[in-house]
Amino acid sequence: MSTATAAGAVGHARPRSADLYHRGRVVFPGGITRSTIDIDPHPLYVSEGEGAYVIDVDGNRLLDLNNNFTTLLHGHGFAPMIDAVTDLLRRGTCFSNPTRHEIALAELLVSRIPAMEQVRFVNSGTEAVMFAIKAARAYTGRPAIARFEGAYHGAYDWAETGQSGSFESAKTGLRMARSAYTGAPGTTADAVVVLDFNDVDGLEESLSLHANSLAAVLIDPMPSRAGLLRPLPQFIERLNALAQQHGILIIADEVLNLRQGYNGASSRYGLAPDLLTAGKIIGGGFPIGAVGGRSDVMSVFGSDGKAPLVPQGGTFSANPVSMVAGRVAMEAMTFDHFSRLERLGTMLRSRLSDLAAKYDAPFSVTGAASLFRIHAKRVAPTTYSDARMTMVEATRMRSLSRFFRHGGILLPSDAAACLSTPMNEEDIDSVSAAFELFLTTHDTWNEETQQ
Repeated sequence: MSTATAAGAVGHARPRSADLYHRGRVVFPGGITRSTIDIDPHPLYVSEGEGAYVIDVDGNRLLDLNNNFTTLLHGHGFAPMIDAVTDLLRRGTCFSNPTRHEIALAELLVSRIPAMEQVRFVNSGTEAVMFAIKAARAYTGRPAIARFEGAYHGAYDWAETGQSGSFESAKTGLRMARSAYTGAPGTTADAVVVLDFNDVDGLEESLSLHANSLAAVLIDPMPSRAGLLRPLPQFIERLNALAQQHGILIIADEVLNLRQGYNGASSRYGLAPDLLTAGKIIGGGFPIGAVGGRSDVMSVFGSDGKAPLVPQGGTFSANPVSMVAGRVAMEAMTFDHFSRLERLGTMLRSRLSDLAAKYDAPFSVTGAASLFRIHAKRVAPTTYSDARMTMVEATRMRSLSRFFRHGGILLPSDAAACLSTPMNEEDIDSVSAAFELFLTTHDTWNEETQQ
């Protein structure tokens, strides 16, 4: 039975997940320990993963289009990685000394990613971005950064400020970054310049105005949280030129988008970063982060017998488990495997777009390679302002995500979805069929019914 024809076959009631959520509310604020978890009306608790599927604690089997927020290129239970890590666990999981495993993974990354001449390992994408910003400041001697509204770069104060937007200062009339959380020091926003993705004219004006204080421009080549927006070629070209002209470093945040190809996303779009951050797929399912870049910029981390300009440590940084799992997972991703995933992604994005057009439904699709995102909008967004959902659109997306979940598919409602190597054309058929079934059996998507 296909996933789509099984719509409704997966039970709506999940009593064991509901019970676990009840227990979680006693020990966790809000009942969960990651704010990104979907609660509708309670989280779906997973018991195990198997290839392209997860099985929840109530025994339901679902096609996983989340893959732990795009981390799992090979889905769940990837046998070569399990074998390698199992052997390693008997030898020791972490040491205060370096191991050969960190060199092996570093050599792989440096050989593939043009912007990475040298690399340092950390424990998460947030840490990678944090140390990239520190490196840029140390190298340039400038304090401020520029970032694009709506893009997600982790939880470091300066990377997070401006994610949720900006406002016009009543005192100066200048555009100011909005603080990421209540109580954040106002001085953080003073060192963050907010830009609009794909706005060539605004980019030139802002970078020229703040050039003397800017250490770096922080950019996700295809910002996921902001809508999985495709960068305009002229936008990337101008950013490269302006950064070089003003001595501003470019930090490419590829924690998510490294999965766009064998060489990552920057080379795909012509971006020329001085520093590049990675995570997710390079850990094979274990915690990891990495910051790499030009050797002269990366030298701020070096000691050579004296105090480094940017001290960077971490008890679990470069731990052997993440190093081995990441190396095995990445070695398995050859050019052919990336190409196959891209073909599947192109096929799925095309089918979903064609179905929306066929039924004159207010949906569009963005993405590239193995990534896609469905928008409850007739026209695919090209800016963060376009991508922001109205209340009607948010309701429409929750209905779609809920319908997919009840039919045996995990589809993020407000984030990037992705494919994994265990998937095949039958899975693409199932997702497409589920979307068509939603469009033909539910009127919640119809704009007229929302009025």
